[in-house]
Amino acid sequence: MNLMQNQLAAPMPVRALDTIAYAVGESAIGDILAARSHVGVCAILIGAEERDLAKLFPGKLLVEDEPRLRDDLAAIARFIETPAAGLDLPLDMRHGTPFQQRVWEVLRAIPCGDTITYTALAQRLGRPNGARAVATACAANAIALGISCHRVVRADGTPSGYRWGIERKRALLDKEAAI
Repeated sequence: MNLMQNQLAAPMPVRALDTIAYAVGESAIGDILAARSHVGVCAILIGAEERDLAKLFPGKLLVEDEPRLRDDLAAIARFIETPAAGLDLPLDMRHGTPFQQRVWEVLRAIPCGDTITYTALAQRLGRPNGARAVATACAANAIALGISCHRVVRADGTPSGYRWGIERKRALLDKEAAI
């Protein structure tokens, strides 16, 4: 196993709570890095590297563990190819603010093939002038596909602002629309 420790060294012995297991796999939209805490999947990064994961979880011990994440990676790749199959993984969303977590919960409830505007999502959360705050929460989402930020669009229905690139967002939406 390849061990990678962040800049802030964890005291020895390392507890399970201080460890994030990760692995990288391939998908139709690029390499996928999946990471799991003791609670569940805490990151799905598209086209990212281990150093990107280290920035998300400072002070955690990152352990490459492909066997542990093999099923997660397969489920993610399958979801990208066949979005109607869904992506049912236990998620660890504790690494966001309370508002971000509320946004992410609403996003998880948007059915495959549907979209919502930033403004409509803000209104649903009781913040009618909060479209920018919603966009910021989407940008902070490190669990791509598990939390469906790609389903949030502009008021005119066009895709915009996706952490993983607008072309990937468009590809995901096109695939879902074909269902």
